Amino acid sequence: MKTPGSARDARALTSDELLALPAVIDLDTANRALAIGRSTGYSLAKQGEYPVKVLRLGNAYRVVTADLLRLLGMERPPTTETHDLCA
Repeated sequence: MKTPGSARDARALTSDELLALPAVIDLDTANRALAIGRSTGYSLAKQGEYPVKVLRLGNAYRVVTADLLRLLGMERPPTTETHDLCA
């Protein structure tokens, strides 16, 4: 029997959902984006074989969203804002 929300968690992410992700995401979200299971994703991360770079922060795994989008052939639309980092 499925628990509420489990169907949502099991489906892959849409293009709009992918483009709306923050700069860094948890491994479960990256697994959903790649349509791979939780066990497989964590196993690949532990072995250093995840398809994008995985950051290990304490006990947590994090994935840089830009790397994930690049792997999926997606890019965020360019923004019109410019930031002067040297000011």
